[in-house]
Amino acid sequence: MKKALFILGLTAIMSASCVSMGEMERKEAELEQKNKEYNLVRQELFELKEESNNLSRQYQTMTNDMADMVAERERNVATIDSLSRIVENMQQRYDTTMENYLQEISGKTRDLNRAQNMLTARTKELSDKEAAFRQKEAALEQRTATLERQQTDLLARQKTLEQQEAATRAQLEAKERELETIRASVTKALTGFADKGLNVETKDGKVYVSMENKLLFPSASWTVSKEGVNAIKELAKVLEADSTLNIMVEGHTDNDAYHGSTAVKDNWDLSVMRATAIVKLLIQHGPGINPARIEACGHGEFAPKVANDSPANKAINRRTEIILTPKLTDIMKIVE
Repeated sequence: MKKALFILGLTAIMSASCVSMGEMERKEAELEQKNKEYNLVRQELFELKEESNNLSRQYQTMTNDMADMVAERERNVATIDSLSRIVENMQQRYDTTMENYLQEISGKTRDLNRAQNMLTARTKELSDKEAAFRQKEAALEQRTATLERQQTDLLARQKTLEQQEAATRAQLEAKERELETIRASVTKALTGFADKGLNVETKDGKVYVSMENKLLFPSASWTVSKEGVNAIKELAKVLEADSTLNIMVEGHTDNDAYHGSTAVKDNWDLSVMRATAIVKLLIQHGPGINPARIEACGHGEFAPKVANDSPANKAINRRTEIILTPKLTDIMKIVE
């Protein structure tokens, strides 16, 4: 039963992955060795008891012989004179026999005492080992109970995580549907500009509205064209209707060097000015948009979509991206 409990504890330990396999194998080997030692001591004790019983039987036999000799002496009292020499010889034989017997008894007694002392010592040793074994067994049972509690806690935690995962998945799916709704709304609002360098797509949990500069800005300028203003107006209506969206406006250029005579010195400055111009138009034509929801940044020529190795590719890289991100507060609460 204890070994079964030990194996059960070992199985629990292996499943929780908290105690090393080598440590458990070493402890099991120690337990097996102590069981072997215990069985050897029991065997020695059994043999000593058998030997003690043999000595007792021999002693009884000698005692019986002595009684027979005394009886014989009494029967021959009447003829003691004629048999004195016989009696003397018998006495001598008796004395010799008794001396040998006493010497044998003395030796056996010493052996018995030595065996008894050895038995006492072995018994104490066995008792000490048994106490140590019980102490280790109690510690093992306590450890097993601890591991079982830890396993229960782990299962409860796993169940909680699974519930959180399911809730998070549901929230993400809802956010994906929300993203698709936003994309569809933006696409519908900007339908008239689809063939003029405008593209709407969802990526990485965000909606990207990418407008090529031919729609928004004259070359080397950050003044929005009339057609660009019309596109921004339509987009502002959609953004104004959804107060949960965070808005990032990013300006991008190709790698052609900027040549201007104003405070704008390079492509980086130009991309920032263009992003800021779009932000101001969004707020102007979408008064319901909280400015705190909007950020503007410029990447200059350093985040191209394609290599700047042809006029067509450079036109693709000259763009302004409006990135719409739903708030993830509900999902973050679930994760926490």
